[in-house]
Amino acid sequence: MRLFRPVGRDELAKIEASSMKAFPSRLPDQPIFYPVLNFDYAEQIARDWNSTRDDHAFVGYVTEFEIDDEFAARYAVQTAGAAATHREP
Repeated sequence: MRLFRPVGRDELAKIEASSMKAFPSRLPDQPIFYPVLNFDYAEQIARDWNSTRDDHAFVGYVTEFEIDDEFAARYAVQTAGAAATHREP
């Protein structure tokens, strides 16, 4: 399954430092790691959230990665908010 994760500048630097093989530990005020199911939703978060925050250096990026379909099947897809495109595993 292909997933997307919006990140800020510092988080992207940590991902790059892992040779693009791991996401860093979550922040104390954001203890849950959650990817999203489509690029448009991730882009919206990166644009409307990451790029407006000083602690993200006012930039947002979208990462894309694959996980095993069997592993993904353990998690129910949820719709966040009213938009049908705001889907998260």
